[in-house]
Parts: sequence; C-alpha cells; structure tokens
Amino acid sequence: MGERNHTAVTEFIFLGFTNNPKLQVTLFVGFLLLYLLILVGNFTLITLIRIDSRLHTPMYFFISNLALLDVGYSTIIIPSTLMSCITKNKAISFTGCTVQFFFFCIAVSCECWLLSVMAYDRFTAICSPLLYTVIMSKRFCVLLVVGSYFISCLISIVQTAFIFHLSFCDSYINHFFCDVPPILKLSCSDTHITDMVHFICGAMLITTTLLIILVSYIYIVVAILRISSAKGQRKAFSTCASHLTAVTIFYGMGSFMYLRPSSKYSMDQDKIISLFYTLAIPMLNPLIYSLRNNEVKEAFRRIREKKVFSLLM
Repeated sequence: MGERNHTAVTEFIFLGFTNNPKLQVTLFVGFLLLYLLILVGNFTLITLIRIDSRLHTPMYFFISNLALLDVGYSTIIIPSTLMSCITKNKAISFTGCTVQFFFFCIAVSCECWLLSVMAYDRFTAICSPLLYTVIMSKRFCVLLVVGSYFISCLISIVQTAFIFHLSFCDSYINHFFCDVPPILKLSCSDTHITDMVHFICGAMLITTTLLIILVSYIYIVVAILRISSAKGQRKAFSTCASHLTAVTIFYGMGSFMYLRPSSKYSMDQDKIISLFYTLAIPMLNPLIYSLRNNEVKEAFRRIREKKVFSLLM
C-alpha cells in the first residue's frame, strides 16, 4: 500500500468495546459511576489536605498534586468515552486525537516522576529527619513538581511529534482513546523509528524513575533496620506503605502496557488493561492514601468532630 499524507485522514473513529446498544448503556453507567468516584475521592483528599493544617507537609503536598493529576488524566479520556457510549458519533478529529494523546502522555509521565519525588521525600524524612524541613522546603517542593511537569512535556512533545507525523491509511481505532499501539496499527508508513522512539522514551522514563524509587527505598530499609524498637520500625514503615502500594500498581500496569514489542500487542487485552489504567488507578489512589494512612484518618476524624460540635452549638 502506498504512503499517503497524514492529512488524508481528518478524523479517527473509536471502535470501543461493543456495538451492542444494551451493553453500551451498561458501560456508560459503569464508567460514569467510576468517574464520579474518581472525582469525589480525589477532590475530597485534596480538600482535606488543604483545610487541615497538620497535613501541610511536603508529603501531603505531593499527594494532593498526585490526586489532581489522577483527576486530570481520567478527565482527558473518560468524558469522550462516555459520549461515545450514548451517541452514534464515535469520531474524534485528527487534531483532537493529537491533543488527547499529548495531554495523556504528559499525565502518565508526570505521575511516574511524582511517585519518584515522593520516594525521595520519604527517603529524606526517614534518613535525614533533622534536616528534613530544611531540605524539603516549600520552594524546593514546588520546583520538584514543576520539574516533573516540564520533563513530562518534553517527553510528550517527542512522542507526539514522532507518532502524528506518520501517514495513516485507516481511521478506525480499535480502542476507546488515542493511545500508542492502536494508532501505530493504522499507519501505512514505516513505523520502525517511531516504535524505537516510543520504546526508548518509555524505558528511560520507567527505568529512571523506578531507579530513584528503588535507591530511595534501599536507604529507607537500611535506616529502618537500624531503629532499635519494633514500634519505631513499624511507624517508619507505615509512612511508606501507601506509596509502595501505589508504585506497585502503577508501574506494574505501565510496564506491561508500554514496554512490550509491538508484535505482542493484543488490542482486546490492551483495552482491558487501559481501562484499569485510566479508571481503577485514579479511583484506588485516594483509598490507598486515606485508608492506609493514619494521619489522613485522623484528619477525617477531626473534621467529623468539628461538624458534630458545630451542630451541637
């Protein structure tokens, strides 16, 4: 098949999960409920951190940014998916697909960097407790978050430029949003270089951020083992448990999704994994950082007591 200029394809059409109208209604209700849970859970966590002065620490500053990011990247995907479930129009313009992919790539990359920043924060808190407030100053924390977004933007620009300069011979995306594997399958150009760039960007991102996390936790484990009391060890480790849970889920799914050779991709399988990636993780993170975190649970308790007290007054 000869190459065509990519402008020959002016829009893409999502095939989604099914064409059965009854199943589409069921999917719409399910996606909507999950999306509402994501919004409620993450905004509740952000609000709690903002109004409780005891949570005005670097760790919770990063958690609130992570929650905001979870809302962002689920919002990039889910509203358009909901519309495609209840309307016959499942199309997205070429520009719209480019923009969706660009911001989704930023969000996923930034989540990796934020998780590594949070590991460094825990390393500083446990290994250098006396210098913690000096090292993790407000200015430095803001710079870490801004730096995470900046690096993610660079990665996204490279990825987007290489993918959307290709020529496309088909407009039907066997997916529910504009992701790398299904888009590349539509191209009639030689995608070898683009595949390599995508793999290298993903590998460098995951390897670099995961290395920061692993090195941080090696030092953390050594520091915890030096604590004489078992109670002290449990308390130190409890501050890391939520973060470790989030890291395991996020990197496990991300590595399986994006670090496989293109020949190993199964679109139906990837749609299920992507669904977990875009819905389940943003929904689970607020639960992980609240149910497994005593400080957050205490903050909820203080708010409930204030409400009860104000009602009695």
